[in-house]
Amino acid sequence: MPKLSQVLCLAVVLAGPACILSQTTKVEFNPRASYIDVAARRAELKNTKSAPIRAALAQIATCSAQAQVDPPTGPMRIPMHYLHGGHGPTNPAEHAATVPYALFEKRATAGMNQFLATGNHAEAKCAQDQIDRWAQANVLMDYDAVENAQSWYQVEWTLSSIATSESVLLNDAKLDGAETARDVAWMNKVAHRMIGFPVEVTHHNNHHYWRGLAAIATGVVSSDQELFDFGAQAYKDGVNELDQRGAFPKEMARSERSIHYQSFALQPLIPIAEFAERQHVPLYSYASLTGHTIADAIDFLGKAVADPSIVKVYTPEEQMVDADAPDFFAAVEFYAHRYPDRKLPASIADALKKPTFATRLGGSTTEIAGQ
Repeated sequence: MPKLSQVLCLAVVLAGPACILSQTTKVEFNPRASYIDVAARRAELKNTKSAPIRAALAQIATCSAQAQVDPPTGPMRIPMHYLHGGHGPTNPAEHAATVPYALFEKRATAGMNQFLATGNHAEAKCAQDQIDRWAQANVLMDYDAVENAQSWYQVEWTLSSIATSESVLLNDAKLDGAETARDVAWMNKVAHRMIGFPVEVTHHNNHHYWRGLAAIATGVVSSDQELFDFGAQAYKDGVNELDQRGAFPKEMARSERSIHYQSFALQPLIPIAEFAERQHVPLYSYASLTGHTIADAIDFLGKAVADPSIVKVYTPEEQMVDADAPDFFAAVEFYAHRYPDRKLPASIADALKKPTFATRLGGSTTEIAGQ
């Protein structure tokens, strides 16, 4: 017999493309309430004595110093990231194909980071103009999630990057209103196409969570309840996946990269909660039927980094732990900022003593939310 949730899911599939098992309360949107309080954070940065934050601020790039990134033309046909399956050797052709997207994210987030730190309008305008160039070219729309899954993945990452950035940029009252409206409308269109493929209903691993972040960030800046609900549900789906140890089972199935993918699944989930909380929806408090919360996933990640052998109950392969990568613990900056008194695993606390960075989360995550 199918579970009740499966029946509900099927009913929703018949009614539409996204499987939303529960809706949040109707949100009175504040599009300028980013995943961080912009004015408060700027004041914190101005007076900070934190060594990691000061180091991060010294490393922030500028949008104006980088070349304008022209939008890609033609259909998106990005080769798969791995040469075979979901782990193992990576595909150099995928890296080459995604260079424009990486440069675009880097330039837009640099301008946003400069604006967040200093209120520099020229840098905010540079970032907005860069986004607008791609918006006017209607990028991120011409692909098929089934025929070319890697293009679908790239859309969720790039949209996460620019929608989170936009949520900060909207706090610059000097930006051209017609331009920002055009860009937000484009992001909204990209987000709805991204979540609209029927395969999304069953494709519930870390990519589902990344689509959730892209959706909720876009939902906030465009005051779109459907996108907001999709993101909030993706967060709940992620927490519901957690096993008794706090691991994501689908990510533990990634062989030598299991610990990497525990981190990668957390990266979008924590900012989803931040966007919800800033719209007065208490998502961090959500617990699964087995009583697990996002804190359990963070704790498991810290334990696994300290002792990779604990994942041998899931996979026998020696782990490729890239905990020194700047994005590995980037999302935890937001959690630690919201809950400064909660003790993190030592492996994470030590890692956060140096700057973190992830363009898919808005660039310098230590600047945005570090302690």
